[in-house]
Amino acid sequence: MGAVSRTTATERKTESVGTDAGEARITWLPAKRARLVLAVSHGAGGGIEARDLQALAAVLPGRRVTVALVEQPWRVAGKKLAPAPRTLDTGWRGLWPALKAPGLPVVSGGRSAGARVACRTAAELGARAVLALSFPLHPPGKPEKSRADELLGTGVPTLVVQGGRDPFGRPEEFPPGEHGLVEVPYADHGFAVPKKAPLTQDQAMDDLAGAVAEWLDGLS
Repeated sequence: MGAVSRTTATERKTESVGTDAGEARITWLPAKRARLVLAVSHGAGGGIEARDLQALAAVLPGRRVTVALVEQPWRVAGKKLAPAPRTLDTGWRGLWPALKAPGLPVVSGGRSAGARVACRTAAELGARAVLALSFPLHPPGKPEKSRADELLGTGVPTLVVQGGRDPFGRPEEFPPGEHGLVEVPYADHGFAVPKKAPLTQDQAMDDLAGAVAEWLDGLS
């Protein structure tokens, strides 16, 4: 990937948003002459410091995409365990007016559990598209417990970005559908790549951010 514009820490701004599931938080990384908002939330085991979310936050504002890093109420409250899916959906719905406030189309996204939330709520909220990072197609070792219906039912353009060795669903396990699928070779569920892999961690994140940027370019 060629040279990219990167935001600085001073450009971030934080907004607290009350929802029926509790107080949530948005960290905004605004783009100049923005054409889209990409709202992405974390998974059930981590926060917005996840490497894939931070890679997108570093690159996309330079591509005229405002990034909104969303922390669900349970995370803001300091809890260690995520609540039931319906509660996550309630939090996401409560955040939506704030995400739409800039007056731009909103791409709904997230990693892992956050990707499931984005898929489940996209149509009702009027999302422009869905970005599913590390979509947990099934629990590890239990392919029979598929969540493919969530992914296939978004009703909007959808891109899945999946690690090549993700135990929650390798790229070749995904069913055919209208969604796009980008593989990050050698990466696990957190997009970590082994040190012996023929690409570095930085290269993997550059490839991920580049693929998402290209897909977003095609939406507008």
